[in-house]
Order: sequence, then structure tokens, then C-alpha cells
Amino acid sequence: MIPRVPLPPLSAEAELRPLCERVLANNWREGYLPDGTHFGYTSPSPRHYPWQWYWDSCFAAIARRRFDPERARHELESLLMAATPDGFIGHTIFWDLPLQGLRRFTYNVTEQDATMTASIQPPLLAWAWSLAVGDPAQEPRLARHLDWFEHHRTLDSDGLIWIVQPDESGLDASPQFDPVWRWRAHDLPGFLTLVRRNRRLRYDLRAVAASGWPVMCEVLTNVLYSLSRTALGRPSLTAALIERCYDERSGLFRPLVRGGLTARMPVTWTALAPLALPDLPERIGRRLVEEHLLDPMRFWLPAGIPSVAADERSFRHDDRGRFVRRRYWRGPVWVNTAWLIWQGLERLGYRDHADELARRIAQTVRVAGLREYFDPYDGRGMGQHDFAWSTLALDLVQGAAGRR
Repeated sequence: MIPRVPLPPLSAEAELRPLCERVLANNWREGYLPDGTHFGYTSPSPRHYPWQWYWDSCFAAIARRRFDPERARHELESLLMAATPDGFIGHTIFWDLPLQGLRRFTYNVTEQDATMTASIQPPLLAWAWSLAVGDPAQEPRLARHLDWFEHHRTLDSDGLIWIVQPDESGLDASPQFDPVWRWRAHDLPGFLTLVRRNRRLRYDLRAVAASGWPVMCEVLTNVLYSLSRTALGRPSLTAALIERCYDERSGLFRPLVRGGLTARMPVTWTALAPLALPDLPERIGRRLVEEHLLDPMRFWLPAGIPSVAADERSFRHDDRGRFVRRRYWRGPVWVNTAWLIWQGLERLGYRDHADELARRIAQTVRVAGLREYFDPYDGRGMGQHDFAWSTLALDLVQGAAGRR
């Protein structure tokens, strides 16, 4: 056990709250379509991300619920307003800012005038609704949205869903995808080849799988999908995740791949993501925490939980220990990662560690601001500024303080 380092709840919350409120207020975008549709959403970061991103909006609404519940609801309702009649909601919704420039070639659209991408992100909308708004069973559009995944993104009878390219997981350049998509992985020269191929197949999972190109049953994607299913009163996928993805020997979760695993898959934080599942068996949860999460040479780093285990070759530091900024999701700390893992620490009774994780994230944000991601050793901010889902740092602090 680590020594208990009490959070300074008053000073931490007093400093973080106005910062988080300011960023969420400044990043808010709203308008009307010609048909009168009134949309509203949180831009992930004003300088680089002008549109509505699916899972960014879900995390922003969860963070916003504590002081702006009306906009939190409007944010999630805007995602539902973008849905097609059968319940599909794309990775990115363009609203009144059409896709232009080079992004027309790199974004996952099947038509030049598309109003949203044809690819997905992890389906956590129903779960986010349960946290930020209320009972998702009272909103029929959420049921249609999950029905779409059951009908279009499953390959087996176990109910687990599959992705057709790395960015559908939200984790984009994570090294877990390199042995699968190789030179076509996100942020590598061949990625446009993958995009063009999936465009031709219209991001149809079964068509992609039948073509022989890789598809993946990714762990985090299914963790968030299961949380949404149970929020709607549907059966959990935890047992299926354990049966198909849990490696008893290592005590870690690993994705399934069809069509192209060429090398050992590195250990990333997604191996620990099932800690967020409320029905994860305690035995498995404690192995994840005690054998892996709390290892100071792998995941328990000074500024938070790294996106890649620190003993992996794909953890990108140079010889002087400075973090390499190129190719994100290769070691930096992301606040939504810490927030999800924190849920498991709380549920399993690791309250000292939950408090310590909240303290580390709060201190990182207080010093570096609400950046997109952070160096896991010194907390230096990297990526975009005023990043919306990093406001979950306040949720961590308030959750820890409220429980005490």
C-alpha cells in the first residue's frame, strides 16, 4: 500500500472548477440547420477540432453535468438528432461546418457532402446519458442506436462488437494496432489506403471481414458498449469479454483480431479498461490492479496512467527520458483514461489509490492546464490546449471529496 496523501479538496476544487467551467463555456458551439434543428455541442479544442466528436461529447457532457445540466442534455440530444433512422451515429458530425480541404480525403466519409462520418466511435452514449441526464430507457432513440450495433457490428453470437480501422476505437495511433494494420495503421503513410478501402466497402463490417482485411474486437470499445447496454437494462457483455479476451496467464485483457495479426501486441492501458465494469469479478479486478496498474515501472507513473505500459518498446521516450511528442496514444496520460480506471479503484475498495490518482491528475492539470494529453513523468502538457474532456479532472476531485 502507498502512503495516503490526502487530497486538498477545497483548494483543488476551488482552482479547477473555474478553469473547467471557462473551457467548457468557451468550447460550446450551437446553431440551427435550415430545417430548424437546434444543435449544441462542445468542441473538443477550438483550434483544431471544430466539429462534434461522438465520444468527446459524451465525456464533455459527463463533466458538464455538475454545473450545466441543461447543456449536458442538449449535447447528448444533439448526437441523437444526428442519427439516421436506423440509429447509426457517426464518429464526427459536421453540422453547419462542411468538411473541407485535405480532411475530405482523410476523414471517413462515403460522400463529399456527408453530414457525418460513416465510421463509429465507442458507443458510450446510453451510459453517458445515465450519468448526465437520467434513465436512458425513457429515450427510445438510445435503444435504436444500440440496436444498430447489434445488427451491424457483431460477428459472433457473443454480442461483442468489432471495428474496421484504428480510429473507430477512439485510440487512433495506439501501438496495439501496429501488428494488425501495420503500415496502414493510423498516422502512418498507408492509412489513406485503409480509408479508401473502407470507403469503397462503406464501412460495412461483414464486407471488410469477408474481403480478408483486418477487423478487431477491441477491448475498450466493448467495455463502453457493455456499460451502455446495462444502462439500458440489457444483458452485460462482461462474461463474453472474459471468455474471449481475458488472458488468465498474464492477468490482462487483449483484443481479438481476424485477418492479420503479424507480431506480438504491446500492452496498453486498454488491457486494464474492464476495471470500469461494475460486474467485473473481484478476482480479475484485483489482479489488474495489484499485478499491473500499481506497478511503478509500468502504469503507476507520477502524472497519471500512461496510455502504453512504460516497459514497452512502443512507449516513446528518448534516451534522456523526455517524452517523444510524435504519434499520440503512445505513452501520454489522457484524463479520460484516468477517470475510467478510477471507477474500478473506487468499486474495488482501493480508496487510498483512488485518492492518489485523483491528486496526481488534479496536480497535473493545475500546473499544465487542460491540455489534450500529458507527459506521464513530469506532467508537461502536450497536444491541443483547452481540451474539453480533460475537465473530467474536476469530476475526479469532486468524486473523491464527495465519497470522503
